[in-house]
Amino acid sequence: MFYVALAVLVVVGASLVAIAVHLRAQSNQNQIQNQLIRPSGLPSSVSTSLANEMSLAALPSRTAPTFSLTDQNGRTMSLRDFKGRAVVLEFMDPHCIDICPLVSQEFIDAFHNLGARASKVVFMAINVNQYHASVQDMASFSNEHRLNTISSWHFFTGSTANLLAAWRNYGVEVSAPNPRADIVHTSALYFIDPQGHERFLAAPVVQHHSTGGSFLPPATITDWGQGIAKVANSLLN
Repeated sequence: MFYVALAVLVVVGASLVAIAVHLRAQSNQNQIQNQLIRPSGLPSSVSTSLANEMSLAALPSRTAPTFSLTDQNGRTMSLRDFKGRAVVLEFMDPHCIDICPLVSQEFIDAFHNLGARASKVVFMAINVNQYHASVQDMASFSNEHRLNTISSWHFFTGSTANLLAAWRNYGVEVSAPNPRADIVHTSALYFIDPQGHERFLAAPVVQHHSTGGSFLPPATITDWGQGIAKVANSLLN
């Protein structure tokens, strides 16, 4: 019986060792694969894991579609007015309580992460809510979420026709069936170089509590702030 029990223990032990070796090999293989999966053309300052977190992709260099819209301070401007500076462009709903406030914090973090180079980067958003399209709507959202602490912040709005044209030109889909419905829109973050060319595209994300509320872990918001700053900074080199 002793020898039988010993044999069983040896077999079990060998099996456990084999399983451990297999799991470690599989883990190493997954790590190698993760290291190799990196979209081409991205800034070297952005790690592969961060690029994947942001769904960051390089774009064919083309002139970014221009527009003539009015910001939260009542100034009507064109994208051409920002030539010479990098532009970080998002599409936001001034009545959003979901992803837009989180992107706002990421913008603020990115602005601070840029340090001395922050003056060379413009942060802006185009309104996706045609039912709340007044300058005051843009100003209220900007104040509530402290976006006005970014010296180069612009939240643009305009006529429904001009907004529709901007959404179409940037491939942003907006579903707004009536003034009381939730606005559903494409979450797209464009990086435009100082010469006015589209260079990179990211896709902001949000998580939801079981109760339906939206959130992101603080570490994820911090990562995004650093990632946005790194990509914007790469356009200045």
